[in-house]
Amino acid sequence: MSSPADAHGVHGVHGVHGVHADGAASLAVEDLVAGYGGVRALDSVTITAGAGTITAVLGANGAGKTTLLRAISGTVRPRSGRVLLNGADRAGRSPEDMARAGVAHVPEGQGVIAELTVEENLRLGVMAWPGMAWRRADRAAALAEAYERFGVLADRRRRLAATLSGGERQMLVIARALVARPRVLLLDEPSLGLAPRVMSQVMDMVVRLSRESGITIVLVEQNARAALAIADRGVVLNLGRVVAADDARTLAADVALRHHYLGF
Repeated sequence: MSSPADAHGVHGVHGVHGVHADGAASLAVEDLVAGYGGVRALDSVTITAGAGTITAVLGANGAGKTTLLRAISGTVRPRSGRVLLNGADRAGRSPEDMARAGVAHVPEGQGVIAELTVEENLRLGVMAWPGMAWRRADRAAALAEAYERFGVLADRRRRLAATLSGGERQMLVIARALVARPRVLLLDEPSLGLAPRVMSQVMDMVVRLSRESGITIVLVEQNARAALAIADRGVVLNLGRVVAADDARTLAADVALRHHYLGF
């Protein structure tokens, strides 16, 4: 159950906060094939995400959405195809290499470390800063930015993550990804299990990260209606293949597509 703090926990995102030193980045996936054992979860998938935009990836369970994010972030090695970050192919790179290139992946499931405090969880994100050692001032600035964005986390910085509500845990896992100042943020089902009010706050935060901080966001979301309402573009997957890719408003207005693949 969400605490009252969830209603006021996300503050405004300011223009320079959270932006990787190299600025916004475009992302493209071309003819990507990936799977597990003998199962082909992605079959020649091609998508594009413009710098500083939100791309919603939609589809039923088993469509390949999570595998797509894992293939981009390096946690699943593609069998073929390309993952282009600002035009440079990084397919098959390790998760550490992708993090250094400015890609942050927030997997499904509010994956905080429950035994650590809020601040200790955030410091793990600081350690992921790509390609350089952090000075003390850098660490302090990154944490200050996280607490400015997520006021509820500042109030709970010394509490164990195990004591947070579901909404607060989702804020923490996203904040932990952001302290590494990514250029591309991959979000897998960030609204899963959240109350509608808290889900709306998380979606508002995603919009601010894109519009005000210039982060390129790829959003996998089961709630297709909510995702298309905030996205610039949408991609619909079915059984590992792209069945539609267009402006988000166009997809939302396609009644047949919505009924057949998106459930609303």
